[in-house]
Amino acid sequence: MKLKIAVLAGDGIGPEVTAEAIKTLKAIGEVYNHTFTFEEAVVGAIAIDETGDPLPDSTLKLCLESDAVLFGAIGDPKYDNDPSAPVRPEQGLLKLRKSLGLFTNIRPIKAYPTLLDKSPLKRERIEGTDMSIYRELTGGIYFGEKHKSEDGSKASDLCEYSDFEIERIAHLAFKAARARKKKVTLVDKANVLETSRLWRKKVTTLAESYPDITLDFLFVDNAAMQMILNPSQFDVILTENMFGDIISDEGSVIGGSIGLLASASVGEENAMFEPIHGSFPQGKGKNIANPIASILSAAMLLEHFQLHEEALAINKAVEKSLELNIVTPDLDPNTKFGTDKVGSFIADFIVNADENINYNQENIDYGQSTII
Repeated sequence: MKLKIAVLAGDGIGPEVTAEAIKTLKAIGEVYNHTFTFEEAVVGAIAIDETGDPLPDSTLKLCLESDAVLFGAIGDPKYDNDPSAPVRPEQGLLKLRKSLGLFTNIRPIKAYPTLLDKSPLKRERIEGTDMSIYRELTGGIYFGEKHKSEDGSKASDLCEYSDFEIERIAHLAFKAARARKKKVTLVDKANVLETSRLWRKKVTTLAESYPDITLDFLFVDNAAMQMILNPSQFDVILTENMFGDIISDEGSVIGGSIGLLASASVGEENAMFEPIHGSFPQGKGKNIANPIASILSAAMLLEHFQLHEEALAINKAVEKSLELNIVTPDLDPNTKFGTDKVGSFIADFIVNADENINYNQENIDYGQSTII
């Protein structure tokens, strides 16, 4: 397969972790005889600094002309610490999602057996957790009409949804559940919000077309508690934009590091793949950022194009790196491995997966992952 991939590495640690995802995709291309071409463009704070626009027209054009987008991270303290800044990096990401029609964000959350003790939650609470959150991405309060009074003393944000917006993401969630544990949980606030009542009505009706799927409901406040008390109860969570943003970030603590969590944002014609972590400016240039979330996002890219064996190869390589404790400092403060070495190990494992591999533990202890 030939794929043209737009690379929007962005700000902070974005370029470092994205480089390791590209390294992994190149290894997949070598082993499975695919041709992936990568073309870079600016977005976020770096784009503002260079062009005055967080999403330049040339960047958007590249994304529209590519098969997929590999995204890094956006954000910079000079904008993050100035909420009154008229032009902000986040505006570029919101515009990109809207322009590409990326209406569904998919965030898998998994408790890896080798990392159960890394989580701030008790092992017995998180063991067996394996869920996928389907968050509506281009509607709701983030994109609703906004007003502020002339004197600045009053403000409002409109939360608005249509039947069409709800149904298209609900179909994807139900179809995903068919390949998993056949359960969808709708997270809403239907006891208070009219938009949530519409969500509940439309999803309930749609569920009749999926008789093999169990549908249940949770108010978002209860769902937030259940994510901590009993996360393994969830299979596919379906929810609106803001609730999904909050719930998925809450879920990131389950695995022990936000640096493990990948995501896909998909639409009818376009798709973008990115780690859910931020730009982590404090770690920029220090070779300490966890590249696994970006690498797993690359695996989701392969899944999107039905390259299931290739995606599985990445997942197996990631699991092996965790098993051997070839990880960055967020998972082991005493590690001798940096961003680049973790990425190199994963890529090397993919290339050498069919060989009888032994690992020199002494080399691993010294921060080398030499395969012998």
